[in-house]
Amino acid sequence: MKISLKYSIIVIIVLCLSACQSTQLYQSNSAENLRMQVNEDNQFKGFKLIPIETENDIFALSEEMKLMAKNISLLRDPHTKATQLIKQFFSPENINLAYKSGANVIAAQAFRNKEANCLSLTIMAYAIAKEAKLNVAFQSIDVPEYWVRNGEASMLTGHINLSVLQPKSPNTLLYFDRKNIEIDFDPYVKKKVFPKHQINKNTVVSMFYNNKGATALINGHYLLAYAYLKQAITIDPKFSSAWGNLGILYRLNGLEESAMATYRHAIYLNSNNLTAMENLSKLLHNNGAYEEAKLIDIHIMRKRAVNPYYYALLGDEKFHKGYYQQAINHYKKAIRLNSTIHEFYFGLAKVHYMLDDKVKAQMYIKKAIAKNKVPQLDKQYLVKLNILKQAY
Repeated sequence: MKISLKYSIIVIIVLCLSACQSTQLYQSNSAENLRMQVNEDNQFKGFKLIPIETENDIFALSEEMKLMAKNISLLRDPHTKATQLIKQFFSPENINLAYKSGANVIAAQAFRNKEANCLSLTIMAYAIAKEAKLNVAFQSIDVPEYWVRNGEASMLTGHINLSVLQPKSPNTLLYFDRKNIEIDFDPYVKKKVFPKHQINKNTVVSMFYNNKGATALINGHYLLAYAYLKQAITIDPKFSSAWGNLGILYRLNGLEESAMATYRHAIYLNSNNLTAMENLSKLLHNNGAYEEAKLIDIHIMRKRAVNPYYYALLGDEKFHKGYYQQAINHYKKAIRLNSTIHEFYFGLAKVHYMLDDKVKAQMYIKKAIAKNKVPQLDKQYLVKLNILKQAY
């Protein structure tokens, strides 16, 4: 995400690896040596006193969750178990869980509230599935850079889901492909077109802490942010996004040398972490290292030139600042790159509404509805469309 100071924060992240060795920025020491170099505990005194959820806290089941798992565990067929679990999660007659961006909570709280972000809902589903004796694994979805606005901040989001696996054994008669059954709570991205890969539980816990740290960072709670981000890199030292966010925290607290080293390490861990690259480039520019910064900028530009979501982000930024014609140009560029994404059309609808062109605003909302595949969003778009119609 980009905050008002124009330094980027990553909230829910995927790991996308690509080959790029164009500059010295990819050189890094080991995580252990880096922790020694950029240990800023003295700058954030008191962070150890902040209570942090343990792994057990994050995955703990309430009594109601245990009862659901017990009922499912009585079923013998793994495929039937998985299907029943999905029905429990999404059926209006049962708990009917809902996606809520930004709600980063432990499993029991997600179940109690019946809503959370995709990470927390997936953690909750994992905890119940394991209790129900299902063989499940976390999957990271390699989505392109994709931002959503949250107030003054643009949040860079990734995605994970849960894959239900059938272990092969000589005594098992039923086999189904591990890609056939997935439990997925994010209604906004067509994950099936993107590559997927399994991630371990430690990385998921690190993601949870990273999200908590990023939220605290946005809200200016720097001590809390440090506590969570420090825990994130401790649990999974190879999780690039947490290192990138830690670099932002250092930068916002005037610790530029540590920020630069931390950005470099984030890029070393994930050579497709364009957000860390962008932040490093800004620091290099500010410190007069123009040649290296330019090399990074060229690499970022080439990567983003074919990403429609990047142009949608630019459109969102221009819209937020009131530069409506520029916003239109960016949204249309995004649509030229990918005409199937409903959010791009809604962006145009918002701009034309602000320009008092209700006809075009209606037209683009209708196009957003036509492209959207999520009933929940359709209802929201229809409400906005009805409001526009009543304006005449």
